Amino acid sequence: MVQLTNDMTFENLIDSYGYVAVLTGTVLEGETILLLGGLAARLGYLEFPWVIVCAFIGALTGDQLFFLLGRYHGPKILGKFPAWSRQADKAGRLLERQRVPIVLGFRFIYGIRSVTPFVIGMSRIPYLEFVVLNVIGAALWAIVIGTLGYVFGHGLELILGDIKRYEIAVFLFIMLAGILIWGIHIARTRRPRKPGRHAS
Repeated sequence: MVQLTNDMTFENLIDSYGYVAVLTGTVLEGETILLLGGLAARLGYLEFPWVIVCAFIGALTGDQLFFLLGRYHGPKILGKFPAWSRQADKAGRLLERQRVPIVLGFRFIYGIRSVTPFVIGMSRIPYLEFVVLNVIGAALWAIVIGTLGYVFGHGLELILGDIKRYEIAVFLFIMLAGILIWGIHIARTRRPRKPGRHAS
């Protein structure tokens, strides 16, 4: 086991901060952190049901916060962050066509997860309706993505054997991949629109 400090191993680090990391990480776009949480559960560092509970609470909290921001400060915030406008337009069009499916499943649409509850807050959807659908959607998202991380860990065990020999490399690879994807997404959203073309 790789020593991080004199008295703190990689295992102890995950054991001490793993649930907190899943909870706080899923407040925003938390696919990467939840995948890591599922993987940590497969490795025996965390309890899988508690990973799901923490992810559910984090996702639900973040979505409710963005909904309230959209409802009470939507136009003002969009005016300060014009890069959000393109995402908000896309989320708004999807919401108009498929209201219930989008509210339930927007977490699975990468790139608009954070902005969609914000746009829903700016819409006429009643708060209670959003809460009910959001609870169901957050639970489904936490279970599906957390399970993918768990299954991914099982697959690596079948391929690599003793996966704990490579655990730090695997965790770092997933983290770097998540950061890279997030960085590419941010760069694309900040890229100015070309005249005469509509956002997809």
